[in-house]
Amino acid sequence: MSSRALRRLKGKRRGQEALDCGDLTLGDSPVEEEQAAAEEEQLDTANVSPQTTGKGSGRKAKKNKAQKNFSNIYELICDADNDAPDEEAEKPDENKTSGVEKTDNRDKEKSDQKQEEASKKSLSGGDRVKKKKKKKKSKATSEDGQEALPDDNIDLLLENLKQSNGLSLQNEDCGGSDRRAVLHVEHRNLNPETELKRYFGARAVQGDQRPRQRNRHFHRSTWMTSPKDSWPRFSRPGISMTLLQSKDGIQFFTFEHNRDYQQVQFKFLDAVESMDPNNIVALLQLNPYHIDSLLQLSDVCRIQEDQEMARDLIERALYSFECAFHPLFSLTSGTCRLDYLRPENRAFYLALYKHMMFLEKRGCPRTALEYCKLILSLDPDSDPLCMLLLIDLLMLRSREYQSLLQLYQDWEEHRNLSQLPNFAFSTALCHFHLSQQEDLHPEDTDKQRRKADQMLQDALIMFPGVLMPLLDLCTVQPDATVTSHAFFGPKSQIGQPPALTELTALYVGRTCNLWREAAVMLWLEESVKEVLRRVDAEDPFVEDCQNKRKQRYQSAPRNIHRHVLLSEIKEAVASLPLDVTSQPMMGFDPLPPLDSVMSYTRPERQHVGATNESTLSLFFRSLLPNFNLQGDLRQEDDMEVARAGQELNQEVNRLMVAMRDMLANIRFQEPPRDDNPYRDEEEWD
Repeated sequence: MSSRALRRLKGKRRGQEALDCGDLTLGDSPVEEEQAAAEEEQLDTANVSPQTTGKGSGRKAKKNKAQKNFSNIYELICDADNDAPDEEAEKPDENKTSGVEKTDNRDKEKSDQKQEEASKKSLSGGDRVKKKKKKKKSKATSEDGQEALPDDNIDLLLENLKQSNGLSLQNEDCGGSDRRAVLHVEHRNLNPETELKRYFGARAVQGDQRPRQRNRHFHRSTWMTSPKDSWPRFSRPGISMTLLQSKDGIQFFTFEHNRDYQQVQFKFLDAVESMDPNNIVALLQLNPYHIDSLLQLSDVCRIQEDQEMARDLIERALYSFECAFHPLFSLTSGTCRLDYLRPENRAFYLALYKHMMFLEKRGCPRTALEYCKLILSLDPDSDPLCMLLLIDLLMLRSREYQSLLQLYQDWEEHRNLSQLPNFAFSTALCHFHLSQQEDLHPEDTDKQRRKADQMLQDALIMFPGVLMPLLDLCTVQPDATVTSHAFFGPKSQIGQPPALTELTALYVGRTCNLWREAAVMLWLEESVKEVLRRVDAEDPFVEDCQNKRKQRYQSAPRNIHRHVLLSEIKEAVASLPLDVTSQPMMGFDPLPPLDSVMSYTRPERQHVGATNESTLSLFFRSLLPNFNLQGDLRQEDDMEVARAGQELNQEVNRLMVAMRDMLANIRFQEPPRDDNPYRDEEEWD
């Protein structure tokens, strides 16, 4: 049959043939064109022969194959690089074409078969790739034994890439995957709107938000805070982050201040020493993103009960910090560290802590827990803000019971969490709440309840001074047998060490609301009765705990004192030692470490401001402008000190002479006399 008849059977006309690889080749010889036409006629006759079935489907498949080969340019390039014959480009499916050739081309010469086998071997790699793309197989085993995922699921592909590369988001200091799950930070949980929408719905949360205006300022998108249009236009204040070193998968960063920011910092210290908040406000007007000024002014606004402005200033400070992050610094990896010994890094800790407390008061405990884990991950070894005294409360309030128990189980060996009153009582309360869940099996419920009873009794025996202050804040009158017993009486509070008193007051003042539920109070009452029975029976565990209390808790570390100052709980602050309360406290850097690493120092001023001088010094300066008492006393050399003393005596003598002259020259003016002393008093003038 001629080629024209074949085209008519296919419904084609001259000039409308499907474009294939042979049409794109350059410089083909006439012999090759004749061979290609002959093979095409043989294939067409095979398709239209009565022995084969599915004539229309065979023609459509062939047409689709030709079109697909042309649509992928990279396949054409691969074919051209392999120097394969043009006719092989029309046969992407090796198995199907080989079957047709076996049935229809038996009379071909052996040389042609050998040439075709060689070309098939050269194109075997490309054909396999084409079959995967065209058939879209769902599963295919890879070299490492894992199953390849579809191209559509991008999240699963990224997860597999992270697993294959070994980039697991785990905390190296905390151990394996279980601990990583406890301290893992998620970006979406750093936004309080996520939690508020879960409580109240998206319409209630976004109802008061106005549509964006066209002329608003451009702000960089961040995770911790959402920039507001009311904020000043952002310009880099001079803070940057530097990578110090990378060791065992842990990256150590630090913030740095440039020269301009250092000058602003010196002005801020002068404004703080002036004890006038207006000076800080004036400094912020010129430098609206200065970190320490924002932190200090936030405390002033909070004291003046302007909570909205105080929270806005903290968010602005966090935004300034996040814009200065290093490209490798990650909030969620758990492998980034910031040394609290450097003053530049302390402001970031304090900004995160204050923002966390605002979120907790706002009713977002889950978001506050995420920031608590973030602060703990920045330095989990030293824990400069002692977040272990707060994380249990946030987990209980956000009902993360399993996370709390997992943290207690993982960290008990190397951190002795059972020796902290907050963890001793919170874990028992966690087991009690788990036993109250309705979806548990009765056996699991009894197991959780027995575990809760045992842990609460041990906590009461170890820390008996917690009971009476806790009942007092819960406005519960204890039984007479409890108040009259020596174990829970006044001796339990008076005889405990000072550090334990500090921890007890901190826990009671912070978590008293969790114990006010009726079911919890009944459970506490039953445990107290059982503890008294064990004490009267002279249980050896009671004596053991008493010896531990005497040996431990003699002095609390500095980070616990810092945490108590930041908590602002009156009972806990009152229990601080005198050497801590006698120090000057600054809101932008409370109780700094004794071994701070200073990158730059403040230059010593030659003249002390008038606002720092005493009343007597101000009076002397008003009379003698050259008088400078504090400046002379700052001399370190003995000769200079002696010379300053002589000059001071001379100044005092001159002052005394001037005061004598002033007092001697004072003349009191006599009252005016009337011309008519006998004038009647009732007479009008």
